[in-house]
Amino acid sequence: MNFEELAIGWREALLALVVLLVLYIAIVVIRLRRLRKAATSALDAGNDAVAPADPTATAEPSLPGESARERDFPWNEPPELPPVAESALADRLLVAENDLMLVREELAAMRGELAAMREENTRALERLQAAQNVAPIYGDAMQMAAAGYDASAIAERCGVARAEAELVVALIRNKNAADTMRER
Repeated sequence: MNFEELAIGWREALLALVVLLVLYIAIVVIRLRRLRKAATSALDAGNDAVAPADPTATAEPSLPGESARERDFPWNEPPELPPVAESALADRLLVAENDLMLVREELAAMRGELAAMREENTRALERLQAAQNVAPIYGDAMQMAAAGYDASAIAERCGVARAEAELVVALIRNKNAADTMRER
């Protein structure tokens, strides 16, 4: 027995796949026709029992090329929700809308707080940068002036001239005055 003759190439495999696909589609179409016949016979039995007074009056408009039997087939329309489910959905929607409104209010409050924190941090950064720009020899003098020492005590302790100590004290006073004006 020669197995090389039994080998299937890609063309034969593709052809077999196409044949199987066509066979599957044919079976599905046949089953759908059987379902449709069963549904139309059930609709015909129901329509014979109760015939409408005016056959042209319909509650739903039909689409072009769509018969009444096709329109009434179960898979064409979504199932109707019971009234209890609709009211429960409406209640859940109201709760979700209220929650969303609360979240939006909290977000607005947090944005305001964040803006205030940013402004405060910017001012602190400016003060820190100003302190870093001062010469190191005057760093102690600036700290003492900020603590409230007078010019003569600063001059004696830091070893700077009295005029320089008075200048440092004046700078600190002006800075404090400017800060209080900004806060108002």
